[in-house]
Amino acid sequence: MRWLAGVVLLASPAAAVECADADYLGASYTYCIVTADEDLQLFLRNGAGDILGSFKAVEANTGRDLLFAMNAGMYHEDRDPVGHYVEDGAQEMRVISSDGPGNFGLLPNGIFCISDLLRVYETLDFIAQAPDCTYATQSGPMLVINGALHPRFIENSDSLNIRNGVGTTADGTAAVFAISNDAVNFHNFGTFFRDHLDVPNALFFDGKISRLYAPSLNRSDFGWQLGPIVGVLDATTPAN
Repeated sequence: MRWLAGVVLLASPAAAVECADADYLGASYTYCIVTADEDLQLFLRNGAGDILGSFKAVEANTGRDLLFAMNAGMYHEDRDPVGHYVEDGAQEMRVISSDGPGNFGLLPNGIFCISDLLRVYETLDFIAQAPDCTYATQSGPMLVINGALHPRFIENSDSLNIRNGVGTTADGTAAVFAISNDAVNFHNFGTFFRDHLDVPNALFFDGKISRLYAPSLNRSDFGWQLGPIVGVLDATTPAN
């Protein structure tokens, strides 16, 4: 994987998730690499059906430490998912394939699927292939589609925001999650995934509310109460 070459990863030796900072086109980014053999899950509600909403709540609910986490898809005011959402094999929200207002409806959008492999699918391709996802979250727009940027991205757009998303390798054995530490446009965020991280497919999760938990970097972002959260649970260490 070319995006590992020459990079000094900052994760501690005990951590299974590797995170690093990078500069690209004058902006700062942080990204975390997760392989398909890690315990990567999506989290939305506790056993009572209440929205978790924070990284600490995920740890308290699971009784395990998180090695990495970030917000994972758009949500309504009540923090229910806007699009397709599957958790531990149970579907909460169906696939939305129509266009609409906002970034979610800026087609093509896509779905991040967690199973034995990690895949980002364009939504219509997801419908056609009907993969069996243990976890899935839909968001939009797609950032990179089979190596090409989303066709509606504008190189010099002045629509700037903190943004986060996920890309997956061609063989599905790894996902790379990234957040911009500076406000960037969609074009530059997409090219960061395509050209710097070298992933063929990538999906935008959200902007402005974007948050990252990366204990290997001593980073825990606070702020907005979140909807869907994606994270890796420590296989050995219970949460404090």
